[in-house]
Amino acid sequence: MLNDPVFARAARARDFTTVFSMAREHGVSFYRIGEASGMKAEQVAKVARGKATVTTLDAIERIADALRIPGAVLGLAARPWEHSSPRPHPESDDEDDPMNRRQVLRGALAAGLTTTALTVLTETRQSLDLALAADTEPAELSDLEAAAEAYGYGYHGQAPIRFLADLVGDFAELRPHLDSPQPVAARIRVCHTAGQMAGMIAIVLHDLGTRKEARKWFATATKAAQESGDRQLHAWVLAREAMVPINYGAPQAAALLAERARRINGNQPTAAATLATAVAARAYALSHQPEQARQALKAADALMDRLDSTGRADTWLTHGEQKHHVHLSHALTALGDTRRARESQQRALELSASTSTMTRSLLAIDAATCVHHDGDTEEACRRVISVLTALPDAYRGGLVRHRATDLYHSIPSQHHQESAVQDLRDVLAG
Repeated sequence: MLNDPVFARAARARDFTTVFSMAREHGVSFYRIGEASGMKAEQVAKVARGKATVTTLDAIERIADALRIPGAVLGLAARPWEHSSPRPHPESDDEDDPMNRRQVLRGALAAGLTTTALTVLTETRQSLDLALAADTEPAELSDLEAAAEAYGYGYHGQAPIRFLADLVGDFAELRPHLDSPQPVAARIRVCHTAGQMAGMIAIVLHDLGTRKEARKWFATATKAAQESGDRQLHAWVLAREAMVPINYGAPQAAALLAERARRINGNQPTAAATLATAVAARAYALSHQPEQARQALKAADALMDRLDSTGRADTWLTHGEQKHHVHLSHALTALGDTRRARESQQRALELSASTSTMTRSLLAIDAATCVHHDGDTEEACRRVISVLTALPDAYRGGLVRHRATDLYHSIPSQHHQESAVQDLRDVLAG
């Protein structure tokens, strides 16, 4: 790095944001920089991201010694180590390879428990102690966990794109915590928060109609949930992922994902299990498997009755009664059970005055589809047109548009020349 003009300029300017970032690019982790310079890995990461600075002479000297930057480069006197030959050290760049590290340990111990051998043993033990120490937990993790909880309450009037930008920005803050060694309990928390946030990013992408990207984010959320060891989070991610194919014309694939989520959750009456079962009911109804759909609806209602108050909270990460009725509305509408579907639609609207614009639109389209099932296709089309034209541009595409298109495709071809049906076609094409 000393031969890189960018690094040299940054060092002369004491621009440690660039110095630490380039060191990281060359394979020197924030943890190793922090350990060698007496800084916490989280503080090193903050400096590398430009969120903190290094100003004290003592800290600059320690960084110079940690990274072996000659004193003159940083405007310091020559460092003591510049006048002596560097000795092999178990934490040098050559020792990143496990085989080299093993050879150093064996070589040091070959002559017995000498001072050198004991030093190597001490350094090896201390490196693990540092990784296990409670004070290496990410200082910002509690804030990120709180952010994940806040995002779980949904859009609250924000446009999906703006909400997504904030969510992705906070998700990116998790990366440094995964890059540096953490206590087991801290890493579990990081992975759990990453699973929640990645899952919610996927939800927004799904709502926006970007299903391929949504599936990729659900895959990331699944990996994080698996590493966290939280089976309920894993089941929640799969249940939410099942809503991608269910809403975009692949209900059988959705049923497979929903059933997988139910198996992972087990028999516990959790929010994830209730969601997965309700989604399975929708998938079976859309797959023209009415008996399986009715069984799943019955099971979902039974699980809902057993949910505690925490599981019933009105968030994306739980399964509130309002959302339960939104799922029932779609399943019952697909089954043609218009009476019960209308009951769920009405109950969903009654349960929360803060129902999102998108949810209200989907319930209105379900209600219009019920009108179509009951024989008044013209009125159904007028209702859907009213929903679409009243929506802001940010909400008019994606899932809402797809659900409206489903209604249009369900209309027999002999009705396609009717004026209301043609008007719906034109709105969808616009």
